[in-house]
Amino acid sequence: MRGKWGAEAARRLARLAEVSEPGPGVTRLPFKPEHRAALDLLSGWIAEAGLSVTLDDAGTLVGRHEGPPGARTFYLGSHQDSVREGGAYDGIMGVVLPLLALEKLRRDGVSLPCAVEVLAFADEEGVRFPTALIGSRALAGSYDSAVLETADGDGVTLRAAMEDFGLDPDRIPELKRPRETALGFLETHIEQGPVLEAAGEALGVVTAICGIERHRITVTGKTGHAGTLPMAGRRDALVGAAALVEEVRRLALATPGLRGTVGSLSIRPNVVNAVPREALMTAEFRAADDADRAAAGRALHRFAAELAAREGLQIDIARSYVQPVQLCDPDLSRRLRASVMDSGGRGMDVPSGATHDASAMADLCPMAMLFVRCRGGVSHSPDEYAAPDDLDMAIRAIAHFLASL
Repeated sequence: MRGKWGAEAARRLARLAEVSEPGPGVTRLPFKPEHRAALDLLSGWIAEAGLSVTLDDAGTLVGRHEGPPGARTFYLGSHQDSVREGGAYDGIMGVVLPLLALEKLRRDGVSLPCAVEVLAFADEEGVRFPTALIGSRALAGSYDSAVLETADGDGVTLRAAMEDFGLDPDRIPELKRPRETALGFLETHIEQGPVLEAAGEALGVVTAICGIERHRITVTGKTGHAGTLPMAGRRDALVGAAALVEEVRRLALATPGLRGTVGSLSIRPNVVNAVPREALMTAEFRAADDADRAAAGRALHRFAAELAAREGLQIDIARSYVQPVQLCDPDLSRRLRASVMDSGGRGMDVPSGATHDASAMADLCPMAMLFVRCRGGVSHSPDEYAAPDDLDMAIRAIAHFLASL
C-alpha cells in the first residue's frame, strides 16, 4: 500500500527524536549517552534490513549489504547528531530513509548490482567540538588527526571522548576507503529552505553544495567617556563594525545567489557609558559559484581598508576558512532525477546553501544529494517537519535509484 514506507519512516524518526538531552527539540551530541542510544536503535533497523552492522573507530555506524563478487560499493547516509534544540529530521532522516529503501527492495525481490553501505556519521554539526565531518573525512582520506586535541566546553578532548565511547582514534587513518572500489555516495536531507515548498515539489535534486569562506575581523579604535568625548573625531570601533555589517549585506544583495552573514560580534569594553575601543566579528559568504564568493571576500577587504582610513580605525581582516563548491556528479544526478520523476515528482534542480557530509565524501567518489521538502523551510529547530507522504516518495526514489546503478 502506497504510503506505508513513509509512515514507518515517520514512526522511526519520532522514536529517534526521543533520544535527546532534556529540553525543547532534539539535542544529540557525538559520543554522549544519547549517541549510544541512537546507535542501538539504528543497529536494530539495520539488521532488519538484512545488513551487517559495525561501528568504526570514527564513531560511524556502518550497515553493509554485500554485492556480487568483485562488485564496487555504493554509499548512502548522513549524520546522527543534531544542533542544540534542533529537529527530528536534519541528518538522521538520511540514515532512516535509505534503510527503508533497501528493505523495500528486498521485499520486492530486487537484487542490487553492487555492494551497499549505509552510514550514520557521528559528528557533522560541529556543536560539541570545534570540528566536524570526522567520519566522512576518515572514509575519504582527508581526516586531520590534529582535531583529536580540540576540546568541548567542559574541557574534554575529542580523543578522550572517543576513547570513553570505546573507540580507538589512532586507527582512524585505517578507515580510508579505496577510490577504485567506491561507486558513489548519495545523501538524503531535508532542504533546510523554502524553495521546494514554494514550487509545490516534495523532492529536489541538488546541483551543488555551496562554497563557503569566513573572515575574522578586528576593528580597533579608541575608547572614551560617552558623555564628554565629542562626536566629531570619535574613533568608535562599533561604528566601524556596523559599517562592515551593512557592507556584507549590500554585497550579498547585489549578487544573485550569494549569502552574506555576520554571525558573531562582540565589543570592548562593552559598557553603557564608554565608546567601544574594539570590535571582534566574523563575516561569512556562501555561494554556488566560487568566483562570486571570492569576489565578495575581496570586495569586503577593500571596503575595510577604505573604512579604516576614513574613520581613523585599525581594521585587521583575514580569511580564516575556505571551502570550494562541490558539484554533484552529473551521471548520478541524472539517475536521481529520473528516479524522482518515476516517483511522481518533476525532478527539480536545487542548490544546497548548507554544507553536508557529501562535501567530504566527494573527495572519495562521485556524490549526489536528494532534498526533501520541509515545512516552512524550517531547520535546526524543534519545528522542523517533513510530511510522511514526502518521506514515502523519497524512499521510493532512493529504491529506484539504487536499482538503476
